[in-house]
Amino acid sequence: MALRLGDTAPDFEADTTEGRIRFHDWLGDAWGVLFSHPADYTPVCTTELGETAKLKHEFDKRNTKVIAVSVDSVEDHKGWSKDIEETQQCTVNFPIIADEHRQVSQLYDMLHPGEGDASTVRSVFLIDPNKKVRMTLTYPKSAGRNFEEILRVIDSIQLTDGYKVATPVNWRDGDDVIIVPTLSDEEAKAHFPDGWKTIKPYLRVTKQPNR
Repeated sequence: MALRLGDTAPDFEADTTEGRIRFHDWLGDAWGVLFSHPADYTPVCTTELGETAKLKHEFDKRNTKVIAVSVDSVEDHKGWSKDIEETQQCTVNFPIIADEHRQVSQLYDMLHPGEGDASTVRSVFLIDPNKKVRMTLTYPKSAGRNFEEILRVIDSIQLTDGYKVATPVNWRDGDDVIIVPTLSDEEAKAHFPDGWKTIKPYLRVTKQPNR
């Protein structure tokens, strides 16, 4: 069964390019992004892992650890990392899980039925410090992911965890936000003393509260 938002992210032990880990222990009190790629030594994946490495400081700012997984061996991961570093001009600065027996792929439903192989699709799982799944994305093997969008969603979820707001379409950090409809106007006054703009009774726009 596919994981749903709010489910506990399955724990597992696995070998990685940075040694053997138990996933929940490795996450600790951080947020986590677990993402799969179909195979080592493939073109789209090479660009994705390079971009992830370049964004490490952005993930660090959000207290978020990143870890990749594919069905290849640690030895293959390490060899391929040299290609990533050469072609993408970066150092692979996060662990890559070896999932030769498809343990993690099956736990997280990353395998694409009917594709004629046992490689993974491009899945993304955002996991919070309570080990709950907060966001999932699935791309076909042919389409590289937008990692700026992953960062945007992390910003949105972390903001709404701390304040009674939601984020509108195409929102980016610093933009105006929406007061959640469950909050009455009287209650909203305590949370948003600088006020808001009422477009409809259910659509109240205010400045981002942590700015």
